[in-house]
Amino acid sequence: MRTNLMLAAVVAGVCGAIAAPAGLASAEQSAQEVISQLQSEGYTVNIDRVGTAPLDKCVVTNVRNPQQVKQWVPYNGPGRDGDRVLVQVITSQTISVSLNCSH
Repeated sequence: MRTNLMLAAVVAGVCGAIAAPAGLASAEQSAQEVISQLQSEGYTVNIDRVGTAPLDKCVVTNVRNPQQVKQWVPYNGPGRDGDRVLVQVITSQTISVSLNCSH
């Protein structure tokens, strides 16, 4: 019984990590800060922009379309006791950021 509870706690933790949303851009953040924050959260950031101004003059107009690729992998940890258990993990994630660089 203790093994099942321990395994349930591990699976719940993994599921909670998978469901965590990406941070949203705020008016105080520069375009580079938003991009860096998303990258630090593990996202590959796809950028589309209007205008040719340098990045430090750009304004984030939209953060959208987060995509995650998940894969089932064997769980190798405490509480396994010989049972074959698979957990779902994120193998890659992308997000799109739109910039207005026309100023």
